[in-house]
Amino acid sequence: FYDSQRTQLLTASQVGLLYFYRTLIMKELVFASNNAHKVREIREMLGDQYRILSLADIGFVQDIAETADTLEGNALLKARTIHDFCGKDVFADDTGLEVYALNMEPGVYSARYAGMQKNDSDNMSLLLQKMEQLGDRSARFRTAIALIMQGKSFLFEGIVEGRIAQQASGSGGFGYDPIFIPENENLSFAEMSADEKNRMSHRGRALQKLRDFLQ
Repeated sequence: FYDSQRTQLLTASQVGLLYFYRTLIMKELVFASNNAHKVREIREMLGDQYRILSLADIGFVQDIAETADTLEGNALLKARTIHDFCGKDVFADDTGLEVYALNMEPGVYSARYAGMQKNDSDNMSLLLQKMEQLGDRSARFRTAIALIMQGKSFLFEGIVEGRIAQQASGSGGFGYDPIFIPENENLSFAEMSADEKNRMSHRGRALQKLRDFLQ
């Protein structure tokens, strides 16, 4: 390894020490989720300036009942629960797909639209079934992020407009990604690369606001 500052080669042990000290000074944030897809997306979007801990990393194994009637309420509920558990700075998100012709359904019930089994395929099938006779297929994804830092609460929102496809396409992403086509695009979120999706996604936009605030 080469150290351009000192114009010398570094040994593997020195590189290991540098990495160790770097991790000590990285900002540590708990993300109140054990959803592997979400955790991976969050880590990709926030980059290596922050050490993101999942619920598994802090030993929290219980389910958090999302009983609020808004995305913001659920995000705050989760963040406060985890902050009370570990005392660390924490952020949580809640995301909903909102279909205009269905009076903004499934909204806050997006993850459990077809039942408490929270099956993505079942949720998409139910939504497509309800939209079979509808001409207006416009919809939006909306993410609310709640941050609790030093005992204070902050909220951030990200929205992306789009439409519901006639059928699922693509194998990437998760949730409703295979049937959501963002505005000015022809591909579903599930057909895009992670970088393409993150640049325009609702969660990406909310996280950008969070990152700007943290910096």
